[in-house]
Amino acid sequence: MEAKAIIQADRTDQLRAQLHAMWGSVAGGWGEHADWVDNRGTAMTAEMLRLTAPRPGDRVLELASGAGGLGLLAADVVGPGGEVVVSDVAPEMTAIAAERAKAAGLSNVSVRELDLERIDEPDRSYDVVLCREGLMLVLDPVRAAAEVRRVLRPGGRAALTVWGPRERNPWLGIVFDVVGAQLGAPVPPPGIPGPFSLDDADRFAAVLSEAGLSDVRVDELSTPYRATSFEDWWTRTGALAGPLAQMLAALPQPVADELHARAREAVDGYRSPSGLDIPGVALLGGARRG
Repeated sequence: MEAKAIIQADRTDQLRAQLHAMWGSVAGGWGEHADWVDNRGTAMTAEMLRLTAPRPGDRVLELASGAGGLGLLAADVVGPGGEVVVSDVAPEMTAIAAERAKAAGLSNVSVRELDLERIDEPDRSYDVVLCREGLMLVLDPVRAAAEVRRVLRPGGRAALTVWGPRERNPWLGIVFDVVGAQLGAPVPPPGIPGPFSLDDADRFAAVLSEAGLSDVRVDELSTPYRATSFEDWWTRTGALAGPLAQMLAALPQPVADELHARAREAVDGYRSPSGLDIPGVALLGGARRG
């Protein structure tokens, strides 16, 4: 029995390493579209900062940062006497965040490679922890949330967002649907955590509570996706969608063309005078360390 457990743990670690490498491989797309990601997430970011209320002099940790836009805004709030650590599991992502911090003249920002499930930081070392759209992508979200609690100081605040139900996020659900239909297999594949793995508010709250966090609350946030054209939506979504980006890039041209046509037809009902206006909803989880 012990041998089986060791083998299973080894396989899980191998899968975790593959997922980490995958996010590094798509960092270029995140760098290219960093400003768009930040602009789309303006309301979400404002709510996360309101909920955690960083103060001048606070230490703030951003996890699964991607290009780091959330942490850079927090740096303005905590001021020169505070510190923001922007972190991601992929060094390619933290390199982008570091360049953006330098360009913005933010001397109170540093970057680190940190695994959300194994945060290599001391206990009780941060006043605020932020994680935008990262918790749903780990293999063990309870373990990750427990790590968030561990690095928070007593009374420290956390804000984490995940995507809401797939059917209420057609801006991404449609892509998964058409790719799955075209390839005859579910997207993401079984066993791989995807954007909708924590899309139920009660389950999301339970994960945070089970990890030992206190004063847990989960609210919905409207996050519509507005694009100037079909091509704008299709190209950007594919570039940012992690494993999907690699899958799309590997398709033979005839298959890619057919998929393109399927997707165009699927979003036709969301056309607007300015291009595409597709609904979206996120879940914002707030909590504290008691």
